[in-house]
Parts: sequence; C-alpha cells; structure tokens
Amino acid sequence: MIEKTAMIRNGQGIHCRPSARIVTEATRYTGQIRVFSEAGEADLRSLLSLVSLGLQEGSVVRVCVEGENEEAVCDQFVALMETHFDFPALSPEGRDGMLGALISD
Repeated sequence: MIEKTAMIRNGQGIHCRPSARIVTEATRYTGQIRVFSEAGEADLRSLLSLVSLGLQEGSVVRVCVEGENEEAVCDQFVALMETHFDFPALSPEGRDGMLGALISD
C-alpha cells in the first residue's frame, strides 16, 4: 500500500461533477483506492462516499492505493484531487471582484 497527500484546489471543492470524474477513473483500477480527510474516509468507487466528505478548497486528504502499479496510480489520483475542475484558480482579490460585480448588478 502507498499513500500520498493532496490538497483540494478546485474553487468549489469536490462536488458532484468532479466526484463523478474521480469515480469514473477509480472504477478502471482493479485495486483499492481510498481517500482520508478530517471528515472521514471514502472509497473512490462510490460517488456518495466521496461527496459525503464535503471536501472544500484547501482541504488536505491522504490518497491510499493498494494493488498493481500503486505509485503511478496514487500519483494519478493525487493529481485528480488537485485539479481545478470548474474554473481556473482565482486570487482572493479576483474572487472579491467577481462577487462585487454580481452583487452590484
């Protein structure tokens, strides 16, 4: 078994759309892939399990892989957990500017 740490970078966290992508990739692997966070643990083959962790931007998780090609597979899932699925990352100033534009309209 191998485990590595990842930080959630998606601005909206790991909600249904990113979870679906992660679960799709996990179902292709014959070994076991789990993720652990402060909120608990999830089997990456289960959309509900992953979404129920409520992973937000900045959350730190441990990705654990057991099976063939553990290191390469773990690296792949760390990269997925750190992907900006929705939009490119915005600085805090950029977020405030977008929010201000939405509110003032």
